[in-house]
Amino acid sequence: MTGNRLDRWHSSYSRRAAGMTASEIRALFAVASRPEVVSLAGGMPNFDALPLPEIAEIVRRCAAEQSAVALQYGSGQGDVAAREQIVDVMTTVGTVCDPDDVVVTTGSQHALDLLVRILVDPGDVVLVESPSYVGALGVLRSYEADIRHVETDEQGAVPASVAAHVAAARAEGKPVKAVYLVPHHHNPSGATTSLARRQELVEQCRRDGVLVVEDDPYALLGFDTDPLPSMRSLDPEGVVYLGSFSKTFAPGLRVGWAVAPPAIRAKLVLAAEASVLCPSMFSQRVVATYLADSDWRAHVKVLRGVYRERRDALLGALEQQVPDASFTRPDGGFFTWVRLPGDLDATAMLPRAVAARVAYVPGTAFHADGRGRQHVRLSFCFPTPERIVEGVRRLAGVVRAEQELHRTFGPSLQDRPAPPPDGEFARPASDTA
Repeated sequence: MTGNRLDRWHSSYSRRAAGMTASEIRALFAVASRPEVVSLAGGMPNFDALPLPEIAEIVRRCAAEQSAVALQYGSGQGDVAAREQIVDVMTTVGTVCDPDDVVVTTGSQHALDLLVRILVDPGDVVLVESPSYVGALGVLRSYEADIRHVETDEQGAVPASVAAHVAAARAEGKPVKAVYLVPHHHNPSGATTSLARRQELVEQCRRDGVLVVEDDPYALLGFDTDPLPSMRSLDPEGVVYLGSFSKTFAPGLRVGWAVAPPAIRAKLVLAAEASVLCPSMFSQRVVATYLADSDWRAHVKVLRGVYRERRDALLGALEQQVPDASFTRPDGGFFTWVRLPGDLDATAMLPRAVAARVAYVPGTAFHADGRGRQHVRLSFCFPTPERIVEGVRRLAGVVRAEQELHRTFGPSLQDRPAPPPDGEFARPASDTA
């Protein structure tokens, strides 16, 4: 029986909904979430590093002392107390703004969705880095944007490539609505866009009349350096800044924000009211109370040390276990970007990696055009250093096996799927993890 006959409402879906498809690796990650699998895939913050007793006390206080506000509806733009604290956070990236410039959202993913909704018509061009954040690609696809990847190097997006793509799109008669960038500790590459490159990009986009969308959730998580000035600080009228507390406080609270020029901010508020009416007042009050009453900057320093240790464990293990791979050396954030040796296919290899009880995200997830098959994103934020080393050991075994198969039978063998795990995964004799 076809999918159309199984779904009686198939003919009722919008064109946009009809284009929504499940990730080809979703089923694999259902298996990868099992405790015996070392997941180097997800970007979840380390739970043990969160200030859990402090959060529990703040939640109690908000419920007991602020319930009349915290448990009620609120403004579609967000609670004033939360917006005032966000203004203080923005000073860490050299940005001066007013609470009225801020729109609080249900995580920064929601902010991005609202922004694309008010900017992009089907077929409009949006430029993104190569590679780019998978969540952003999903939003852009859902609004039927024409996604085009610009060239990147170790300093970030290349301004000349931005200019070339803008010129090419306009020669086709297509508008370029925005350039989407992750300038600090990029997801997935780990790269940080230098200050000089930020200035070049902002100036290039100003000349081209293209809005910059600056997604900056990892800004505070530099291991040894403070954040660089935001791109918004260089051109407040030409940049929309997206921020989040999911990486530095508690992702389950789902509090993010956008700082935007006045006209865009007004449209974002209208879109937010149509979408969720208002963000959670309770979550906002918990975040605002934490920022007002706690030494959150000291906690950020603790996080930086935690993630530095894990980064070092991952890079050290890669150097020892997979010496013929190449990878980035992030100075902050959660991720490194690995190019597999030879011409191994990361997507084809993933089922066999999960069968070996290690998970990663293939590079194709971070491209809209099928590129990235020889790359993987590895995350070091969640597992302990010991688990990270064990995960790389397992991954190295898979890579060596793939290389041997490739040498013996040629690349076509990589396309043969591994058998799905049945019950407990087979354990290597030497494995006690």
